[in-house]
Amino acid sequence: MTRRIPFEEAPDSEWRSRAAAVIPGGSSTGSKRPEALYGSRAHDAAVPSHYERASGCRVWSTDGREFIDCGMALGAVGIGYADPAVTAAVQDAAASGPVSSLPHRLEVEVAEALVNVIPSAERVRFLRTGAEATSAAVRLARTITGRSRVVACGYFGWLDWNSDAAGVPSAVRELVSWVPFGDVPALDAAVHSGEIPAAIVIEPLVHEVAPMSWLLAARRWADQTGALLIFDEVKTCFRVRTGGVQALTGVTPDLTAIGKALANGYPLAAVVGRADAMDAAARTWISSTAAAEVTGLAAARAVLEWHDRLDVCDRMSNAGGVLQEIVGTALAEAPWVGVRAEGPPVMWRLAAEVPEPLDALVAAAARQGVLLKRGAYQFGAVAHDDEALEAVSRAMPAIMQALLPGPRRVDD
Repeated sequence: MTRRIPFEEAPDSEWRSRAAAVIPGGSSTGSKRPEALYGSRAHDAAVPSHYERASGCRVWSTDGREFIDCGMALGAVGIGYADPAVTAAVQDAAASGPVSSLPHRLEVEVAEALVNVIPSAERVRFLRTGAEATSAAVRLARTITGRSRVVACGYFGWLDWNSDAAGVPSAVRELVSWVPFGDVPALDAAVHSGEIPAAIVIEPLVHEVAPMSWLLAARRWADQTGALLIFDEVKTCFRVRTGGVQALTGVTPDLTAIGKALANGYPLAAVVGRADAMDAAARTWISSTAAAEVTGLAAARAVLEWHDRLDVCDRMSNAGGVLQEIVGTALAEAPWVGVRAEGPPVMWRLAAEVPEPLDALVAAAARQGVLLKRGAYQFGAVAHDDEALEAVSRAMPAIMQALLPGPRRVDD
C-alpha cells in the first residue's frame, strides 16, 4: 500500500505555495489551476502541480516523476511536445529575430498554406490566441453588417463579447443570444428574436460533431439574413481534419477562428474567411504587435509540413481511440467509479453525474503516472506511440483498484 503523504511533504509543494502567493488562482491559465485540474483533490500531495520538461506525450513534474499526458496542453499539441522538426524550425526563427519593424516573409507563406487547406479561407489575419481570433471574427461581422446582436453556441474564451463573468457590463451580455447545441428550433427562434444578428457563431464540435441539420440551418439563416456564419475551429482544425469540421461536413462558414494544434503549442491563432468578409479588416482595427511573431509562424509551417507528408489527423484519431478504449473499458468494468468515457475518439471526455468521481479518478491516475483531463477533453497525439499506450493500459488496474469503495484502497 502507498503511504498518503502530507501535503507539506509533497515534492512540489514549494511550487504550489510560491504560485499561490504570486499568481491569482495559482495559474494564469484557468484550466490549469489546481482546482480545475483535480477538483476536490487539488491538495492531494501525490498529484503534480508544475512540470519541468515535456517530450513526445510525456511530462516530467518538478520532482522528476514521469507522466503519460492524455490532455496534451488542452489540445494545443497534436504532434508531440518538443517535436524535433518543430523545435528546429522555432530555434532557427528565434535566431533570425522573432520580430522586427517589418513583417516576416513567413507571415505570407503560412497564410498561403492556410488558404490551401481550409475550405473557408481566402484571406488570413494572424493573432496569438483562439479567443482573439473568435473576437476578431465577430468584430468583422459587426463591421460588415452594421448590426450588434450575435447568436452563439459554444465556448469562445474569456473576452467580454461572449462572457458572463464578473466585470462584464450587462449591456454587452445582452448582445448575445445563446442557443443549445444541435437544437434547430432554438436556433430558428433566436435568429428571429429581436434585431437581425450580425453573426451566428458556433462550435461545430462540442461533445460530438454537430448534426448536419443544425449546421445547415445555421448556414441557411446566415444566407437569408445577411448574417455571417462563424465557426470556432480553434480545437478542431488540424485535428478532426486538417481543414477542420468544415472539411469533414462540407458546410463552409464565412469566417473561421483557428489556433491550438496549428502551431503545436506555440502561441499562434488566426481568423480566416472569404475575401470580402476578411477585407473588412481595413474598415475596423484588429492588430497586435506580436500577432505575426516569427517563432509561432515557424512552428505552424513545420506542423503544416507534417500534415503534408502523412495523415496527422488519422494518427491523432487512432491514438485517441486507443486511449478511449483502454480507459473506457476499464471504467465500464468498474461501475463503482461512476465515470464514463464518451465522445469522438479524436477528442473525447470523461463524464460523471457529479464531480467527486472525476476528482477521484484523475487523482488516482496521476498517482499511477497518467495525466487525465478532468472532464473534456482527452486528445490523441502523433506522439502517443505503442509504448505509451501500453503504459496507460498497464496502469489502469491499479487506478481502478485505488477507487474501490471501502477501507482497503491501495492509497490508504
